[in-house]
Amino acid sequence: MAATPPDLEARAVAKRFGAFTAVNELSFSVARGSFFSILGPSGCGKTTLLRLIAGFQAPDGGDILIGGASMRGVAPNRRPVNMVFQHLALFPMMSVGENIGYGLARRGVARAEITRRVGEMLERVSLPGAQEKRVDQLSGGQKQRVAIARSLVLEPTLLLLDEPLGALDLKLREHMKIELKQLQAAFGTTFVYITHDQSEALVLSDQVAVMNAGRFEQLGSPQSLYYEPRTPFVAGFVGANNRIVGRANDVSGDAVELVTPEGLYLYGRRIGPLATGDAVEAFVRPEVAMLARTANDLPESTTRYAAEVESLLFDGANSAVLLRETRTRLEVRIALPQTGQFKDLRVGESVAFGFDPQRAVCFKAGASHA
Repeated sequence: MAATPPDLEARAVAKRFGAFTAVNELSFSVARGSFFSILGPSGCGKTTLLRLIAGFQAPDGGDILIGGASMRGVAPNRRPVNMVFQHLALFPMMSVGENIGYGLARRGVARAEITRRVGEMLERVSLPGAQEKRVDQLSGGQKQRVAIARSLVLEPTLLLLDEPLGALDLKLREHMKIELKQLQAAFGTTFVYITHDQSEALVLSDQVAVMNAGRFEQLGSPQSLYYEPRTPFVAGFVGANNRIVGRANDVSGDAVELVTPEGLYLYGRRIGPLATGDAVEAFVRPEVAMLARTANDLPESTTRYAAEVESLLFDGANSAVLLRETRTRLEVRIALPQTGQFKDLRVGESVAFGFDPQRAVCFKAGASHA
């Protein structure tokens, strides 16, 4: 029995604009029924890649396959793909039902069948009976669901989502992340989602590709990107991190002794090629560093430092403290534990911090994807 082809496959896809390479010979595949996100900063090439998949632009090299079929020369309206944009592009002069049924009407589907399918779709996106409502009567989250329903009613192989939550306020964005994840799971349609927001990518996705300068720095599960970054770019871009630069004073197996320009010694775990004398970028996440009133309160297995509280950053469960290491004045951000143990902490107070060297990842400076 033949294996099921991936819903999306890119084979050495390239796109250039003059001397600028927006997409640099990318190859990857997206499994059927999965939620795949492309995460990266502005200008990294992610929107260009989405437009290549949709057919709005033609690649200069390589091929894109959808459902196992090459899309070379296939017009956008002939591809089994639909797209949801940040600004949704709903038709304000049409009712909700007319918006959702628009694509079906264009395909010549009978009116009774359109009515039935629109009604079913509204039930599935938790907007039952909203057919006659005007678009301007809907909240931001409801408009999102209508835009997604309008795309999914056409039963595409792929749903492409271009920063769809970018125009929403923070609270609604958090709510819609959960709704999008549930909708994708309920429909089983393959979602390809682009965003610059790493929280969206981590929460929503089965697989995430971190894109930088036209290439994927790393592709993997949200957990693997967060806990096992393979390049300095991924370590710095995915999640919060303390970035510390210096030189490798000693490398023994995977253990690295790093010294900063100010003379502070740190210990970490090597990722990739790294030799004694190399310039190093080390990353320590705020939640893996430990805070204590004195160095003796820290586990003996940690590297321990004296520091002064520079700033308190209260944000409920995400509260943190900014410290200055006493001797070198290196700034370090540490997540505050939710025990209330440090609720009386004050700016200027002397404290200690430390971390397990296995939780500090060290890269050769400037290291990139293979």
